[in-house]
Amino acid sequence: LCVFSSLQLVSLLLIGIAAWGIGFGLISSFRVVGVVIAVGVFLFFIALVGLIGAVKHHQVLLFFYMIILLLVFIVQFSVSCACLALNEEQQSELLEVGWSNTNSARTDIERNLNCCGFRVFYSNETCAADCLRTLHCRPCAPIMEEYSGMVLRFVGGIGLFFSFTEILGVWLTYRYRNQKDPRANPSAFI
Repeated sequence: LCVFSSLQLVSLLLIGIAAWGIGFGLISSFRVVGVVIAVGVFLFFIALVGLIGAVKHHQVLLFFYMIILLLVFIVQFSVSCACLALNEEQQSELLEVGWSNTNSARTDIERNLNCCGFRVFYSNETCAADCLRTLHCRPCAPIMEEYSGMVLRFVGGIGLFFSFTEILGVWLTYRYRNQKDPRANPSAFI
């Protein structure tokens, strides 16, 4: 039951962080928040399926939970390793691609980090930062690169930790599935 509660904790954390980001105006992209909330709800329902399967000793639900949890482990482990393996040059390239492809994220970054432009700010561009009033704005790339390395290491480490609890959950579910149900024939255990 410990593994089910850790998966529920992760799902509620995802939903809570997305709601916090929207509530404090840190994120204005509803697509990003929608995906995070959808993943959180999906994980919550998977944890609920595992919990019901364990309480009812339902072999099919436990098998379904075990397979889905194994797939979640593979995806989460891969993403966590990718976060930890990115070097500074790759992070910079990834940030530049993200910067040039999304206007809403660019506006959020400029407003929250109080910077304008990626590497250089041109006067014909728009900027949502307060520093534009004083005309003393720093470019966003160095600030984002500083934060991105720290965030990627944090996300990768947390992801690795929870991925190992998920593989533990797969193993425990496999072991629990093969046990006899004590309610089926109580005299068989005497």
